[in-house]
This record gives sequence, structure tokens and C-alpha cells, in this order.
Amino acid sequence: MSLNDRIPNLVQPADNCYCGGMVDETALAEARDAGVRHVVNLRPDAETPDFNEAEAVAAIGLTYHHLPIASPEDLNESNVRRFDEIMDHVGDEPALVHCASGNRVGALFALRAGWLKGQAPDAALALGRSHGLTKMEPAVEKLLAG
Repeated sequence: MSLNDRIPNLVQPADNCYCGGMVDETALAEARDAGVRHVVNLRPDAETPDFNEAEAVAAIGLTYHHLPIASPEDLNESNVRRFDEIMDHVGDEPALVHCASGNRVGALFALRAGWLKGQAPDAALALGRSHGLTKMEPAVEKLLAG
């Protein structure tokens, strides 16, 4: 199986960035083998009560970052700034940014682009879509419109 078969809705919007849905130990190992060095998990612990992702990531030598985003209500400036700090820390090193489907990933990339990087709303939404934004797009569009 390929990494695309292991991670739902996987996209690679940049050479050093994979975005997608839920992972397991096998998907994480395949991501590492594909060159990933950082895992950014946007799922709250309650979504994966039987999987300690931080432990699984550490066991295979990757760096783990966790920013729980449960719903559109968590799409606020504070969390977008925290996401920006994580992505700045990751820098140009290959990363896998994931949630359950990739939707929250795209939402945070769009809001980061619009709120913190000065992109126009249409450009920020397009960037979000390229990173996995789907069902949260109306909420993100409203937030970007101010």
C-alpha cells in the first residue's frame, strides 16, 4: 500500500507538506519512510481514545505537535496563531498535518493565510482547499470576511 492508500484524503500541496485524514501506526511509519519529520495532529484526544499518537510518533523518531481543533468554534485567532507557531517551528522540514478528514487542516491553512499572512479571502480559501478544506469552507469564508 502507498501513503495515499493509508491516509484518507491525502494531498501534497507542497513538496514538504502532506495533509490528510486519520492515521495509525502503519501510516505514520510510511510517512516517515516518505521523508516526513514532523506530525501535526489537529484531532482532540477524545476522537482517538484508543490510540496514543504522541507515543506512536515518538517511537518512530518523529517530532509530534498537537493542536486540538474539535469544531468550527475552535477556529479562532488564538488557535490560528498557535498553528502558525507550529508551522514556523516545522519550517521547511517535511510534515504531515492531519485531522480526521483533512478539513480542519485546510481550514487552519486558509485562516493562517488570510489573518496572518495578508492574503485576500479568495486566495486564502483557494489555499485552504488545496490543503483539504471542504465542509468547513462556509465557516472559514465567514471568518475571513470579518
